[in-house]
Amino acid sequence: MNIKQRTIKSAVSVSGAGLHTGQPVTMTFKPAPENHGYKFQRVDLPGRPIVDADVDNVTDTSRGTTISQNGASVSTIEHVLAGLVGLEVDNIMIELDGPETPIMDGSSIMFIEALEKAGFEDQEAYREYYNIPYNIHYSEPDRKVEMVAMPLDDDYRFTCMIDYNSPVLGSQHAAITNLSEFKKEIASCRTFCFLHELEMLLENNLIKGGDLNNAIVVVDKQVSKEELKHLAVLFNRDDIDVAKEGILNNIELRYQNEPARHKLLDMIGDLALVGVPLRGHIMAARPGHAANIAFAKKIKAQIKKEKIKKKIKIYDPTVKPLYDIVQIMDILPHRQPFLFIDKILELSKTHVVGVKNVTMNEEFFRGHFPGAPVLPGVIQIEAMAQTGGILVLSTVPDPRNYLTYFLKIDNVRFRAQVSPGDTIVFRCDLMEPIRRGIAQMKGVGMVGEKVVVEAEMMAQISRIKESEPTA
Repeated sequence: MNIKQRTIKSAVSVSGAGLHTGQPVTMTFKPAPENHGYKFQRVDLPGRPIVDADVDNVTDTSRGTTISQNGASVSTIEHVLAGLVGLEVDNIMIELDGPETPIMDGSSIMFIEALEKAGFEDQEAYREYYNIPYNIHYSEPDRKVEMVAMPLDDDYRFTCMIDYNSPVLGSQHAAITNLSEFKKEIASCRTFCFLHELEMLLENNLIKGGDLNNAIVVVDKQVSKEELKHLAVLFNRDDIDVAKEGILNNIELRYQNEPARHKLLDMIGDLALVGVPLRGHIMAARPGHAANIAFAKKIKAQIKKEKIKKKIKIYDPTVKPLYDIVQIMDILPHRQPFLFIDKILELSKTHVVGVKNVTMNEEFFRGHFPGAPVLPGVIQIEAMAQTGGILVLSTVPDPRNYLTYFLKIDNVRFRAQVSPGDTIVFRCDLMEPIRRGIAQMKGVGMVGEKVVVEAEMMAQISRIKESEPTA
């Protein structure tokens, strides 16, 4: 089913203090064009730098998720991103006049209410989901973290379990079966911490914007009246006590399993950094920001691999060639033992596809690892260059009277070994139009569906009578 991307109809702002910095900050959500994604803009800094909400930009996960780019950072982004994902907003610019998003009440609900006030607008482009193709696992055995993304058509489902060996929290579970449940079941669930963590953070001045209105404090130790009085003074309260649920009585739980629901909220926000809307079932035991980000990077890496496969066409080397070896020798001046292309399968004004069959009969195998034969990398590059030479020479009416000289080879990558019995299919594409006989090409060599070599090449053709023998 095709679903259109959407943004908000008008700009809307929220203001509050950053949890860790304590600085007042105004955050403004603004409509953004199709395929824009989520971006933050630090309007308080020179040049108003933009930070893409991308897992590759994550620089800290110690007390929330921080992203950095273009000399700017934005912290505690997970609650904002979770709200955007929960509302299925695709494109938005988020302006901030400070280094951290406002903590508000420690959940996503106030962001959702602001965005709903702005309204939503469908756009022309369709949303491109990434459907989890098979189980993708992530684990941290020392911390007993387990995560898995599983295939699930047409839905984004979450199941989360937390277990802190705490007699107060115990083991808690939370789940949603699709994003339409996010606002009602998850969005209002607030962040939480243990009392011993709170005291450490206060002593080190690490939650300058902390307020007992925006966090559930789990009491995991015996607390004296003097300690409670001290906390009351720090947070400008008349008094503080321990509620029957084993938490400070600063707030009432919105759900019995609110901590687990908030961990699910964090996970949704952190996985938004994959950069595309997901379809699948995410199950997690004992998640945290560091694990969420590592898991997101694993999912993004899988997406990248699949994109590369889609871009690279798989050729059948058994089809009838456009040029056979005799026709190739009529174009290229190379001869045995330095002719390394056997067929040309495709040729256009901008690309060429050639084939090399690797056999043990190659002359160089007598002296290059004869006991464990591997096609030398330099020969792979030369074969790729000869394929590219066919493309460049096809631009002149009399290729027999020209030679191709390679001026530069950059960004060479050997991805896998090539052995006798393999068939390499080379594809070379022009990176820009040929000018004054000079061509720049991107070359890729594949054995089956596996990329074995890549390179960028610059070549020049010149007439034989004008060519220099030193090239």
